[in-house]
Amino acid sequence: MDTPRWDDLVVVARVARPHGLRGEVILNAETDFLEERFAPGHRYFMLDGARVVSIVARTVWFQRLRPVVGFDGYERIEDVEALAGRELRIEAADLQPLPAGVFYHHDLVGCRVERADGGVIGTVAKVDGAGDASRLIVDAGEAGEVIVPLAADICPTIDVDRRRIVIEPPEGLLDLNVVRAKRLRRGRRW
Repeated sequence: MDTPRWDDLVVVARVARPHGLRGEVILNAETDFLEERFAPGHRYFMLDGARVVSIVARTVWFQRLRPVVGFDGYERIEDVEALAGRELRIEAADLQPLPAGVFYHHDLVGCRVERADGGVIGTVAKVDGAGDASRLIVDAGEAGEVIVPLAADICPTIDVDRRRIVIEPPEGLLDLNVVRAKRLRRGRRW
């Protein structure tokens, strides 16, 4: 099996911490498809230094909607302590298909964000949150970061193929974030 490039893989979870003494870890999932994504036998990729390595789930159960996973070759707490903070990724081809109008966060990163009048705001640097609480973090250059709620009435046009998102923000939303970014650059703490 060829090892994929790290940057071509998609984050599905981060290892939060070890759980118990039998080599299991609690994951902070970054997917809405918990049961489809986390099951015994599923393969993930993680970084081991600068090397991409594969890892296979041996056991999976859920505690308060968080996956608790044991991996092949990791049998004791000492084996998994160094995994805390590492990302687990999968190949994009293994993603679940989405219904129309729903997007994976990684598909939105890099999209140009502009107003309906054509004025460019910036480029999506990342997407925070999940579901109805998702927010676009837009790199607006000199203005800093602009946070835009990912809501249908604010983001009526999302064209992933053309790498473009058109927004219709409520009055004051963009100005508030730009002002905050300017204050932060001057060194003030809030």
